[in-house]
Amino acid sequence: MAQAISENENWTTIIKPRNKLFEVNLKEIWDYRDLLFLFVKRSITVSYKQTILGPLWWFIQPAFTVIMYMVVFGGIAGIPTDGIPQPLFYLGGVAFWGYFSSCLGSASNTFVSNAGIFGKVYFPRLIMPLASVITNLVRFGIQMGLFVIVYIYYGFIGQAPSPNWYLLLFPLLVVMLAGLGLGFGIIISSMTTKYRDLQILFSFFVSLWMYATPIVYPLSQVTGKEVKGFDLKLIMSLNPITPVIETFKYGALGAGEFMGWGWLAYSFAFMVVVLALGILIFNRVQKSFMDTV
Repeated sequence: MAQAISENENWTTIIKPRNKLFEVNLKEIWDYRDLLFLFVKRSITVSYKQTILGPLWWFIQPAFTVIMYMVVFGGIAGIPTDGIPQPLFYLGGVAFWGYFSSCLGSASNTFVSNAGIFGKVYFPRLIMPLASVITNLVRFGIQMGLFVIVYIYYGFIGQAPSPNWYLLLFPLLVVMLAGLGLGFGIIISSMTTKYRDLQILFSFFVSLWMYATPIVYPLSQVTGKEVKGFDLKLIMSLNPITPVIETFKYGALGAGEFMGWGWLAYSFAFMVVVLALGILIFNRVQKSFMDTV
């Protein structure tokens, strides 16, 4: 009887320890693609399941943020927007930064938020942060739809900016934002499994990071300015998000400046390094995180 059962056994998954720290089984992730999209569907459904307005919040949140920026930074502070209509200038930056920060925030909670399910069933752990990136991509798409609506409105009244061919880089820019958010997120998630207070520190750091990115002001406002002998524009350009957002604004709005292929390549290389480092740390921590989480 035992021999008959043994002959009929057909193992579909073999769980074994990883011998290499930098190892990503893409085939395994692809095999679990149904689970991936199930998590995406769950995240979208749960986010606004018991709300009155539901997914409309994905329009309302950036809209109110843009209005606040127009009042505070455009009105009270009087910060110019390089001749771009304020709603378009702020909305583009808010959508791009929102996607990056959402990917980072969701991925940074991977281990802590999913400790229960990780301890009960096996599946590739990278499925969780990948699901958060795709979920936030849906939200980003809706917010970019709002950007297009506002863009068309300014076209009707004859004030639409003139886009250029750099707008064709849009898919690459989105991939770079997703990669940076995912990379930083899984690094933070791996570090906060043992030291929970680091999550508070990183949240504070990310909120400050936004002001080091040209979201509420154009990069031209810091050109030629120095801070204790250091070129402020150079310092801000070292922020890997800056070339991404400036390229989008230049391509879609036709204002500002294209920082150059060198800076865009720098951001791309930064993304690759952060992703590689994140995967390495992630693979190391996931072996024992259930003992500390």
